[in-house]
Amino acid sequence: MIRLNRSKNSVYRPLLGAALLVSGVSSVAQAQSFTNIIDPLNPTFTQALGINDAGEIAGYGNMTTFNGFTLTLPSSFTRLNVSGADGGTQVIGISNGASPTTVGFSITGGVTNGFANTGGQGGTFTTIDDPGFAFNQMLGINGSGTTAAGYWTHDPAGATGQLAGIVTGGPGFASPTFVGINPLLPANVNSQATGVNDSGWVVGFYQPTSTTFTGFLDKSGVISSITFPGSVSTQALGVNDLGEIVGDYTLANGNMFGFFDRGGSFSTIDPFGSTAVTANGINDLGQVVGFYTDANGNTIGFETTIPEPSTWAMMLLGFAGLGFLGYRKVRQGTLAA
Repeated sequence: MIRLNRSKNSVYRPLLGAALLVSGVSSVAQAQSFTNIIDPLNPTFTQALGINDAGEIAGYGNMTTFNGFTLTLPSSFTRLNVSGADGGTQVIGISNGASPTTVGFSITGGVTNGFANTGGQGGTFTTIDDPGFAFNQMLGINGSGTTAAGYWTHDPAGATGQLAGIVTGGPGFASPTFVGINPLLPANVNSQATGVNDSGWVVGFYQPTSTTFTGFLDKSGVISSITFPGSVSTQALGVNDLGEIVGDYTLANGNMFGFFDRGGSFSTIDPFGSTAVTANGINDLGQVVGFYTDANGNTIGFETTIPEPSTWAMMLLGFAGLGFLGYRKVRQGTLAA
């Protein structure tokens, strides 16, 4: 859907996954519950990309002609496509509220345009394109629906010269204001803003080289780099109002995994035994959505909930206790021998 395609089954950006690990500490995958999201009209390709506090999910199916949707679990899909978009529509971000604003992009006649929608399929689609740029994508929106994150470029194909930025003026975005972030970032060949929260924190990633990615957090113009420990590339893709961040990272062997970052403490989201999992969106309740590639090469969306710190600590304590009991049994057996 959004950025450069590093995963063969993603027209979006690179991602990964397989189990939930507290990095360098312990695995809590067993305590996680993951729900598959499969678009019934596109059962071999579904990406879940954004989620609001009501649990409403934004995404799309079909990797060639995109078929946008919003979803209320377990299976209430509502189509959301820009009229006349012959290349399709990707719905990526969704705000809070009784009538949430969604953002994403559509392709018409080979031209990629960002959009905001209010009122659903029968409501209003508003094009959000930075004047003078040939290619625009909106990739995230804050909970209040006032600010969107994305990027734009002069390259009609969208592959080079990507410039991260935010757009204010929501929820309707009838008179949008474009604010560039790329000038604040280290030197790069491409950059994308992918998520924004109600405090104005913006996450995204940039490419120092054509083959590497570094995540970033922009807090009122102060840029911090985000790199998953031991990775060769990291992309930050979503942020909630608690400052919790999700994204993906890549190892030197090419395997990609999702991650969760709470205050600089990283965890891996990798519940599916796959080398291609992405965590793309997170709400204030810790619900995370993304997608992964299964053993048959299908792209499947998912939803899971990250435990709160107190719950997580109790689980880790429980795992540690079980490990100690196991150690005692081994030691007792050794002494008896």
